[in-house]
Amino acid sequence: ILVMDPKSAELAKYAANAMLATRISFMNELSRLAEVVGADIDKVRRGIGSDPRIGSKFLYAGPGFGGSCFPKDIRALTHTARGYGVELAVVEAAERANERQKRVLGARLRSHFGGTSMTGKRIAIWGLAFKPETDDIRESPALSVIDDALSAGADVIAYDPAAMETTRALLGDRIQYAENMYDALNDADALILVTEWKAFRRPDFSRIKAAMRSFGILDGRNIWSPEKLRTLGFTYYGIGRG
Repeated sequence: ILVMDPKSAELAKYAANAMLATRISFMNELSRLAEVVGADIDKVRRGIGSDPRIGSKFLYAGPGFGGSCFPKDIRALTHTARGYGVELAVVEAAERANERQKRVLGARLRSHFGGTSMTGKRIAIWGLAFKPETDDIRESPALSVIDDALSAGADVIAYDPAAMETTRALLGDRIQYAENMYDALNDADALILVTEWKAFRRPDFSRIKAAMRSFGILDGRNIWSPEKLRTLGFTYYGIGRG
C-alpha cells in the first residue's frame, strides 16, 4: 500500500489522467502526419506498443477524447499550475491537440463533399456517447461532428445504443434520432462512426450500401477494413490511414 500526503495524492490523480490524455493526443497528432506521408497509424501504434518501455494501452488514434475525467483533470492541473506561476506546456499542448482533433471528422466530411455547402446532404452518425457502454455525452467528439455538419447545412440523423435521450435533452430536435443503427442510413449521403460500440464492429455492409444514397464512410475509430469497404464501392476515410 502506497501512503501519500494529501497534496501528493491530489497531484498524482490529476497527473495520471493528464498522462493518459497526452498519450492519446500524441497518437492523434501522429495520425495527421501518417496521412500526409502515407503511413498507417495502426501499424505505427503496434510498432510503438511493442516497446516494453511504452506498452500498448491508450495508443489508439481517433476523433479526440471527451467525458468528465480527462478534460476536467487537465484543466484543473493547468489551472493549479498557473496559480503557482508554473507552465505545463506539454499538458496544455495535449488539450489544444484534442480540441483540434475533434474537428478532424467534420473537416473530412466537408472535403468529401467538395468543401462547399452540404445543404440537402443527409449525414448518418453512429455513436453519440464519448465512449462505449455509457450514455455520457459530456465533451463527446460526436457533438463537434454534429455541430460541423449542421453548420455546413446538412441534415443529421444519429443512433447510439445508450445515449439517445441524453443527446435529445441537449440538442432537442436539431438532429433526428433513428430507431436502430440501420434506420439511420436511409438515404444517407455519408456515414460517420464516432463511438466504437460492439454493435458497430461487424455490420452488414451490403445492407448499409442498399440503404444509403451515396457511399461515403468516415471511420473515426479505424475498426473497419479500408480494403474491404473500397472493394464494396464505398469511399472510405479512416484516422491516420495514409
